[in-house]
Amino acid sequence: MSPSHSNARQQLLSLLAHKSFRLGEFKLSSGGTSDYYIDCRTTTLDARGARLTGETFAEEIRKQGWKPQAIGGLTMGADPIVTAVSVVSGDLNGFLVRKAEKQHGTGQRIEGFREKGAKVVIVDDVCTTGASTIQAIEAAREFGFEIVAVMCLVEREEAGGRPSVEKAAAPAPFISIFTAKDVRIEHVMQNDETSPGIFAVAATCELCGRPAVTNNPRTRCEAHKV
Repeated sequence: MSPSHSNARQQLLSLLAHKSFRLGEFKLSSGGTSDYYIDCRTTTLDARGARLTGETFAEEIRKQGWKPQAIGGLTMGADPIVTAVSVVSGDLNGFLVRKAEKQHGTGQRIEGFREKGAKVVIVDDVCTTGASTIQAIEAAREFGFEIVAVMCLVEREEAGGRPSVEKAAAPAPFISIFTAKDVRIEHVMQNDETSPGIFAVAATCELCGRPAVTNNPRTRCEAHKV
């Protein structure tokens, strides 16, 4: 990883943790509940966040050597990612996948770049169950695109969506830029920076499960204390 890519990636993670991640009790679109919520659009639609998103995705695509002609995904989570990567890369076209076919005009579901047989990368902001990502994969293949890879900005690993996405994407690989755990750790560190630590007895770190050395304000191990 080049220094510039590493820097953009770390800055993007920091911004996601600050602007997009919240702890609490939340109901998910899947119907389940979670003790955290992440809204990537508050970062991907931020001026600086859009640039960092474009740089991070574009560099990862170059590093992997996929050489797609375009990137696209299901509206609306993918919309700002597609635009940012297209602008930053200077040579990757963008397309958006409607959730349903347009009921007027041409009635098409794919908007933007439309070249059958073209190699493309499918992108999404958050992958939970993987349903929106899979919709985009299926629509892109039905149109006639060749999918060379699938990427998401943040993967909620505990939701177990990866196997379904990998099955739908195969033989193309599925890569996540960050996991929700990555963002959570960064968020907790940002909010604990000035808090004094008190030794925790017979406790384990809430982030990694190793023996804790502090329980103020959160139970943390040596590696994750601030």
